[in-house]
Amino acid sequence: MLQVGQPAPNFTLKTTTGSTFRLQDQRGRHVVLYFYPKDDTPGCTAEACSFRDQYEDFQDLGAEVVGISSDSEASHQKFTAKHRLPFELLADEQGAVRKLYEVPRALLGLLPGRVTFVIDKHSVIQYIFNSLTGATDHVRKAKEVIQGLPA
Repeated sequence: MLQVGQPAPNFTLKTTTGSTFRLQDQRGRHVVLYFYPKDDTPGCTAEACSFRDQYEDFQDLGAEVVGISSDSEASHQKFTAKHRLPFELLADEQGAVRKLYEVPRALLGLLPGRVTFVIDKHSVIQYIFNSLTGATDHVRKAKEVIQGLPA
């Protein structure tokens, strides 16, 4: 698995709005990159809504929040609209970025894992949190890490 202190691998994926997201375009701001199993499941909804409810705090800290799952753009659009998510969800339908970030599968390999990466404004991984349970803990821990990073 990737380690803290390593450069975050660059990638390009489509967003819920059909535009293109490139990690390299985020240089100069912190990024909370969270991988989650599936749109509209209880844990993933709790996590997304927790990020939504604290999104302004992340923005005030100079951070962007981005969610990634293997769901389609259409699924992400419905999920985003239903829960009024102010941040981008990226469709990694083939799992290429999940593989690039070495996100392990969970529950005996049956589910895609839930892993959050905090990437600093120089594109260096500052924190990795891997836990399928405690979905909202990902939000709290990411915020704590970003609060400790230089602005």
